[in-house]
Amino acid sequence: MSFKWKVAAAAVTAVSLLAGSAFAQEMTLKLGHLANEENPWHLASVKFGEELSALTDGRIAVEVFPNESLGKEIDLINGMQLGTVDMTITGESLQNWAPKAALLAVPYAFKTIEDMDAFASGPVGDEIKSQVIEKVQIRPIAYFARGARNLTSNRPITSPADLNGLKMRVPNVPLFVDVWKSLGANPGPMAFSEVFTSLQNGTIEAQENPLALIKSASFNEVQSHVNLTSHVRSWIYLTIADSTWNKLSEDDQAAVTEAAARAQAYERELFEASLAADRADLEGKGMTFVDVDSAAFQAAAKDAVLANVNDEIKPIVEDLFSN
Repeated sequence: MSFKWKVAAAAVTAVSLLAGSAFAQEMTLKLGHLANEENPWHLASVKFGEELSALTDGRIAVEVFPNESLGKEIDLINGMQLGTVDMTITGESLQNWAPKAALLAVPYAFKTIEDMDAFASGPVGDEIKSQVIEKVQIRPIAYFARGARNLTSNRPITSPADLNGLKMRVPNVPLFVDVWKSLGANPGPMAFSEVFTSLQNGTIEAQENPLALIKSASFNEVQSHVNLTSHVRSWIYLTIADSTWNKLSEDDQAAVTEAAARAQAYERELFEASLAADRADLEGKGMTFVDVDSAAFQAAAKDAVLANVNDEIKPIVEDLFSN
């Protein structure tokens, strides 16, 4: 993001923090999250605050705390359960309490973002939200897209057969390790901070992440190809503590719901623009984008995915793989 946009983002945040000061402000909601000020999630959080202030004539303001400045994700969830935090952005971490939340990040579950949208906003998505409300005492009110994870390497990889023992870094998630093993790679967990140097010195040959992280980590300096595996398409929720929700009148609950819907639409606009910009940036720096045989990757990963998901969601995942 350019300096101009950084200044704009900071100004927008400041406006959000002060929203309602000219009115009879009755309540300030604290919204903490892990993203930085340039991230679409943060800008959409600020948008939520602006819209909610407008819809309530300034009676309800939203104070946004980016960069984990209000606490880490699990700490914020615990704070919402205790009533000390009002809102956060969170995703599959919710499976620590609500098993169905694991569906937010299942490899090869969705072929397109449209498939993901239909699922997240459909009957199973409603089941996930209901379980989160019941088990976690926090309420999803909108969802934001996450960039699909793609494989970078120094040669084109179009099918699982091309992996052939490829030494690659994956996050310390057993599901991810087992899936890449089943595809024929040689995956190993590694701290993200170590990935660039390990690629540079040849300890590993590849890694997988969304385009935004590939760009921000300058992996273009040590990797030549982005293989469009899109192996994990996922979303993350904007949430409000149920204790906070229950303090609101029906009219204010409706205002929160409407503000959240507007924030979700705004985030999607920013998300789509950022995907295009990130690809253009990486291509401009010399990276080659490679289309892959997605069906072959999905078929090869299926058994490993099903072996790693809990019994409660296994039938749902089996259904996703059959479509």
